Amino acid sequence: MAVGFAPAADARPPDGDANGNLSSYATGTPSSYADVLDLQGVPASAQPGEFNPVNVFADRGAWHAYALPSAGDPSTYGGFTGPLHIAQEYPWWLSKSFSRIRLTEAGKALDLAARGTPRLTSLPGLLRQTYRLDGLRLTLELRFATDRTALVRARIHNTGHAPRTLAADWSGTLLRPEAAPERDAPALRATPRGVAVGFARVREKWDYLTAGTERFQVTHRAPVRTTVTGDTYRTDLAAPLSLAPGAARTLDWTESYTFTAAERAREAASVRRALTRPAAIAASGDARWRGYVASVTRGVPADRRRLAVKSLETLVTNWRSAAGRIRHDAISPSLSYKWFAGGVWAWDTWKQAVGTARFAPRLAQSQIRAMFDHQIRPTSATRPQDAGMIPDAVFYNNPADGGGNWNERNSKPPLAAWAVWEVYRHSGDRAFLREMYPKLAAYQSWWYRNRDHDRDGLAEYGATVDPANDSAEQRRLAAAWESGMDNAPRFDAGLGTSVVANRDASGTVTGYSLTQESVDLNAYLAADQGHLADVAGALGDTAGERRWRGRAAATHRAVRERMYAAEDGWFHDTALDSGERLTARGRGIEGAIPLWTGTASPAQAAAVRDKLTDPGEFATPVPFPTVARSSPHFAPQRYWRGPVWLDQAYFAQAGLRRYGYTAQARTLTDRLLTTAHGLSARSPVMENYDPLTGAPLNSPNFSWSAAVLLPMLAQD
Repeated sequence: MAVGFAPAADARPPDGDANGNLSSYATGTPSSYADVLDLQGVPASAQPGEFNPVNVFADRGAWHAYALPSAGDPSTYGGFTGPLHIAQEYPWWLSKSFSRIRLTEAGKALDLAARGTPRLTSLPGLLRQTYRLDGLRLTLELRFATDRTALVRARIHNTGHAPRTLAADWSGTLLRPEAAPERDAPALRATPRGVAVGFARVREKWDYLTAGTERFQVTHRAPVRTTVTGDTYRTDLAAPLSLAPGAARTLDWTESYTFTAAERAREAASVRRALTRPAAIAASGDARWRGYVASVTRGVPADRRRLAVKSLETLVTNWRSAAGRIRHDAISPSLSYKWFAGGVWAWDTWKQAVGTARFAPRLAQSQIRAMFDHQIRPTSATRPQDAGMIPDAVFYNNPADGGGNWNERNSKPPLAAWAVWEVYRHSGDRAFLREMYPKLAAYQSWWYRNRDHDRDGLAEYGATVDPANDSAEQRRLAAAWESGMDNAPRFDAGLGTSVVANRDASGTVTGYSLTQESVDLNAYLAADQGHLADVAGALGDTAGERRWRGRAAATHRAVRERMYAAEDGWFHDTALDSGERLTARGRGIEGAIPLWTGTASPAQAAAVRDKLTDPGEFATPVPFPTVARSSPHFAPQRYWRGPVWLDQAYFAQAGLRRYGYTAQARTLTDRLLTTAHGLSARSPVMENYDPLTGAPLNSPNFSWSAAVLLPMLAQD
């Protein structure tokens, strides 16, 4: 059973209502949450490209997803677009529409476009299509029954005055990749209850990964017959449908995507349950989504609730259940971007868990576990010196399995204790705190053991001893990645950034540090030490609480006294050798983190406030760019050199609120939400935005943006 999935109710609700809805869902969720995201579209080819132009829907951690057909293209009517499936790490379209239903009467196909454009609707937790025919109404609904299976229901309602006898069939065609060996991977075959697609083994590290055991399978509730011709199949309902006036029949089928034979064997029982009690499965899912929606809209102004629901849908679609080396349910950054679809990143996870905890605390716990599953142990055969470290990113495959995306060259900023504490605030689960406490402590220890070159209590971003970190430039690059702000000006080699080796007592190299101590890193460490004190206190460890509070106070004090430049009213990184504040590199949004963490003194916070509210600095048309507008390095569309990232915007506005600048925080936040393109419309939540124009940049349907929007909208 997938994380966050409530068991189906014992009572079986009616199949539908007089309006053709297959459940009472529409009356339980306000129609104002219909189509918060444009989910219509059909792919042109099997490979979506780096950025998939079709927004999709998934649920329960499934590794396949769907969209609605295009309203203006009748050839797509009768089926759901897709599925989009993840070949272990990369998304591919299996079909334009794998299961298109057709109704015939007296041997003649009924035209689904005869009475005009159908109503194509996405609602929280489901996709729906409604077709009005002469004397008939056809309603299709797709939900996910489990983390491997979608449940599709087709309800045919005789709205006329005469009895009708109909036949039904389904058809679909594979959308093959263009080049070998990917082209030859999928193969169709008929099954006794439908059709299946098997996949050959392909190990294209940067494009397509299958083990030869994956399968996509359609299973019908009613008896059917299937024939396969090349890449096309047709499944016919074995018996005709007889409908008296006013009567309705529902045809149910499942669409499952599994990776292994063991998964398939387990899923067979779930498919049987879904087809035995489809109405109960649908009702249970609808109730779960009503709870999700109620949670994310609580405390949110009415005019912002659609954005909250869009953020919710973004996070759930990017939810991936345990598979391969990902051992717990987690959330990927974006199913819409080739390189983000099949993996899990550390600091993405910390922020995503904070947002997810608002509607699904168990899922939030699970994604934190998904990263800590790979925390380096002292017994590690390859990197025992990194005991306690959390790798940057984990994927379905690690390097031993041929995966190229897995990354242990660096870690990511230490926000894990914040995430754990925020999840606890929503769940009240002390057992989770007990589980995580020693792991969080080990992660803190790693930072000071392997990333504090001069042992002065201020840490540096850096790189691990790793085959890929085989040169000074590669180590500098890994250290920039470790910050999460990959190409920020403060990490430019041309501005003097370099790396030095860190060694243990025996002289063995244990890792590398940048020649600068970073303000955001140390503010994050101070905050996490405070949260570790909170955890210790909640667990009754008074000595531990006292120890962590002392460490937090010392780290806050070091940042406050050594990283603030009074001459320009901003916090800066400092030079490792001299302690000089690196003001010549310009102001970056990282200098606002000490407000969010409560590190700054009141006078320092006032000075930072002045910069955050200055249109020539950080109060750009879309506020909180990653580099100040005044900086010579400001580039509004270059990743971490100017675009607005919503996580940093969240930290900045929350920092203003923390120090009492509530009105300014509200004004800037409202401007951001209004000016960032598409946030208040049906466009996807983006990775980042142009601070001058609001234009969307980089990955659509980006998880951490969606996650931090939830507390931002609730003004937490």
